[in-house]
Amino acid sequence: MTDKLIIFDTTLRDGEQSPGASMTKDEKLRIARQLERLKVDVIEAGFAASSNGDFECVHAIASAIKDSTVCSLSRANDRDIARAAEALKPAARGRIHTFIATSALHMEKKLRMTPDEVFEQSKLAVRFARNQIDDVEFSAEDGYRSDVDFLCRVIEAVIKEGATTINVPDTVGYAIPELYGNFIKTLRERVPNSDKAIWSVHCHNDLGMAVANSLAGVKIGGARQIECTINGLGERAGNCSLEEVVMAVKTRKDYFGLDVGIDASHILAASRMVSQTTGFVVQPNKAVVGANAFAHASGIHQDGVLKARDTYEIMRAEDVGWSANKIVLGKLSGRNAFKQRLQELGVMLESEGEIMAAFAKFKDLADRKTEIFDEDILALVSDESVTAEKEQYGFISLSQHSETGEKPQAEVVFSVAGKEVRGTAEGNGPVDASLKAIESHVQSGAEMVLYSVNAISGSTESQGEVTVRLQNSGRVVNGMGADPDIIVASAKAYLSALNKLHSKAERVAAQG
Repeated sequence: MTDKLIIFDTTLRDGEQSPGASMTKDEKLRIARQLERLKVDVIEAGFAASSNGDFECVHAIASAIKDSTVCSLSRANDRDIARAAEALKPAARGRIHTFIATSALHMEKKLRMTPDEVFEQSKLAVRFARNQIDDVEFSAEDGYRSDVDFLCRVIEAVIKEGATTINVPDTVGYAIPELYGNFIKTLRERVPNSDKAIWSVHCHNDLGMAVANSLAGVKIGGARQIECTINGLGERAGNCSLEEVVMAVKTRKDYFGLDVGIDASHILAASRMVSQTTGFVVQPNKAVVGANAFAHASGIHQDGVLKARDTYEIMRAEDVGWSANKIVLGKLSGRNAFKQRLQELGVMLESEGEIMAAFAKFKDLADRKTEIFDEDILALVSDESVTAEKEQYGFISLSQHSETGEKPQAEVVFSVAGKEVRGTAEGNGPVDASLKAIESHVQSGAEMVLYSVNAISGSTESQGEVTVRLQNSGRVVNGMGADPDIIVASAKAYLSALNKLHSKAERVAAQG
């Protein structure tokens, strides 16, 4: 058995299924490049058959990524598989990941297929995929709740048809570590040709055990691939967290005895990029990448760390990229320095015009803010990418008045389809007044289900990063805005969310 643990990142596919976390092609490309810099083994770029937009994203990532395998999800049918194969044509190394549900509940209620029909469909799908590409992964959706005898029968058959990776997901987060590990072990022992494929685990975090279950699948079950996402991003309670499993295996190599190819020094940058792109803020006490992950408040702990770091630190902050959090640019920095920093952060702007527009915004920010951090640049460029796409709504300016004992008032000037409009309103506070001023003109009828404020860096000079989640007609979208003025950031976030509602991007949900 190999001593290499394969890291399969599905941030761009399963992670994107979080309500409101859908990304543009440019945003996906930026994250894919960061994942490649992180030395992720496999990048699941999307679900090519789900929409033309997803197809284009998978194709673009397959064209750009050279060092990682690029993967596309597909249902177990010829149309999906052919679409995935077409999207993956430019890839230096491509993989088709086909799936079908195998639990009695899913087969009866969702697929409305008999076990024999699922068995035959699984074989045909893998056979067809293998004719398109050499690297084929098969997932038994809701595998952990499947009948063991039936699952063994399916897995043996798809390996015979050429599946090179077998994934047994805990799709609904029902597993317990010891039981899940033994479940994988039992399957590997009972499937006669189990040694002909790499076994993979894909665990959801509904009971808070996705990382523990994944590691048990590796240690007890013998799996050699973990499917995970940056920051544990994903629908419902999320997926197994990449940064946590990677650092667990690296820190406790004495126990796991496995090698991981990940360059951990890029973990923090990846975490921040995903957080700022999706608007999903990382909680301060999140392991490895949270703001408090290496902070020590207790006097006893502080004393110990000052005397010898390993008294309370099992990892070094700099090993996962915290040392990179330093001031990089200021108001005197030139265009070339700015362009170089964009490249180091994995941001690729397509034209000189986009670079100049982003640089102009950088200089404007530098005039208002003494210290410019990497997070500021990422937020600025995320904001710039939205503007560059000529969205329906764009922020122009804002004025507001608030005084103790008086009702706050706001006037927001913004563009609608290129035409300047202005809205005015009163509210319970300046933010409320500003968003009501926008809504007074737009009249979207959307319900706000989340409003969140996060400081991008640590001082009072910090840019405020606002996330607004809107819900309308069954659609849920996140909008993100950043600005040193939190009220302006709020207006930008609201307009960003309205843009996503207006785009009505086609999405097809899939689970693996």
